[in-house]
Amino acid sequence: MTKLNRSVERGLNILEVISSNGVCSLAFLAERTGLPKPTILRICATLVQQRWLTQSRSDSRYRVGSRFPRVNSRPTSIDTLVEAGASAILSLSDATGLGVDLAAPIGNGRAEIVDTTRNFSIHGIFPDCIGYRPSPFRSALGCAFLAALEPEQEAEYSARLAVHTTGKDRAAALALPAKLREVRAQGFAIREDGYWGRAVDYGGIPSAIAVAISAQGHAVGAVSLIWLAEQHSVAAIAKAHLKKLTETAEEIGKLYAANVG
Repeated sequence: MTKLNRSVERGLNILEVISSNGVCSLAFLAERTGLPKPTILRICATLVQQRWLTQSRSDSRYRVGSRFPRVNSRPTSIDTLVEAGASAILSLSDATGLGVDLAAPIGNGRAEIVDTTRNFSIHGIFPDCIGYRPSPFRSALGCAFLAALEPEQEAEYSARLAVHTTGKDRAAALALPAKLREVRAQGFAIREDGYWGRAVDYGGIPSAIAVAISAQGHAVGAVSLIWLAEQHSVAAIAKAHLKKLTETAEEIGKLYAANVG
């Protein structure tokens, strides 16, 4: 009987856990796999180097990388966007003093937060957002991305996304065409007042504005500024920082295009 390679077996086990659960911490992987943390770190470092995994700069958690097979998503698009945006979102956060979220498309009109500069001690906002898929109807990131799609795609995805929505999401879905027209007219999308997007353990209620990221004529993601709603109005943030936000989106789009070209 052929002897099995334990390192390969352990690596596949780690990949299986991450692909099944989304973004995973080192502690979570240790709990689920039963492997020592130093072993997981070594295996994950290899998988990150080979692009089967990526590791978040903000919280060191792991998620599947560009070489891992994906459904409804171009294989390299997410990691390419993260790489293109890493330095740019840090610069934007430093320049504005606000949190910055970067989102990538995952198919069917949905976007997922793939990187962030949120820091609770600085911004007062719940920071554990990487891997979260914000509402396409109520979030700034979701609306900014949908508004940048081709009309046919927008209509198709909007109808598909609205099928299983209820409550406030249902009402927002019905009002989406008018909202997207407003997004295009003003040049940015706004987070719906009071929209949490997920249950959080701490942090104040946030506000956000977002713009789409385009490359080679196609929407490839979105980037947002996020802050405590009680501290600043949307109008004040847009007046002070929309130009920087738009310039950052353009910078990321150019780097993305260069990396995929």
